[in-house]
Amino acid sequence: MIPRLAGRVVVVTGGGKGLGRAFALHLAAAGAHVVVNNRDRVRDVHGRRAADAVVAEIEAAGGRAVAEHGEVEDPATADRLVALALDRWGRLDGCLTSAGINPLALAHRVEPEEFARVLAVNVAGTAQVAGACLRAMRDQGSGRVLLVSSGAGLHGELAAAAYAASKGAVVALARTMAIEGPRKGVAANVLLPYATTQMTDQGMDRRYVDAMAPELVAPVATALLDPACPLNGQVVVAAAGAVRTADAVEYDPVRLPDGPLTGPDLAGLLATSRAGAPRTFASAQEAFLDLAAAVAPTPTGGPA
Repeated sequence: MIPRLAGRVVVVTGGGKGLGRAFALHLAAAGAHVVVNNRDRVRDVHGRRAADAVVAEIEAAGGRAVAEHGEVEDPATADRLVALALDRWGRLDGCLTSAGINPLALAHRVEPEEFARVLAVNVAGTAQVAGACLRAMRDQGSGRVLLVSSGAGLHGELAAAAYAASKGAVVALARTMAIEGPRKGVAANVLLPYATTQMTDQGMDRRYVDAMAPELVAPVATALLDPACPLNGQVVVAAAGAVRTADAVEYDPVRLPDGPLTGPDLAGLLATSRAGAPRTFASAQEAFLDLAAAVAPTPTGGPA
């Protein structure tokens, strides 16, 4: 493999297992120095925790890495990860947030404490680490952020209400970072992977278990963290050695009737809207202005 990320420094959360491990190993093989974060307290027969084992794999292959064992929901972890990268290698070029949890429960059965725990890890943990990395990269004038979300965050998922809600928030967070970052040389994208891991094995369709190896998603993550990658604000779906793009879309606006609006009336109007051309937007403000221009009275006075 050509070391496209030679000398670059990347923080990877959840890097001790599953997808996170695959990401860390592939980044290291591409030449990156990797800060491997994983909160697992279980030790193997050699007395190593999950992040330590991944670091050992990277170093055995000639790469450079360092382990960090903090919980991402702890704000102090984000600062430690950045400090570790800067103290060890003097720079920070990429942030990949893969840490997450997915306790299964139907929407009406999720306990408030459990919902809060999922949001703390998946949303706050992601935002805190990415935010701390962003600050360092903005000061540096360059860098790339990759937040790992899920198809559940776009489409919903049975018995995964808290997880789906959290991953939807991650998509919105990544797209917001993509709006804010370019002026300081920082790009942000979001990855929606399908892979067989400890988290997903139970719910994975058994026909596709073997095809959904985490290692087949890892090259996409590395490419999105490549400093030469031109992508920003993209939602990338990856699985089984393939990719496709996803997006939020809005369709043609349709005016409401002058009289009462019934439920069936609304369904008909929305069917008409959906039959129109799909529109994608770089921001909520852009979407608003497109709609306002189509349906609102012509504005008078004030700035354009």
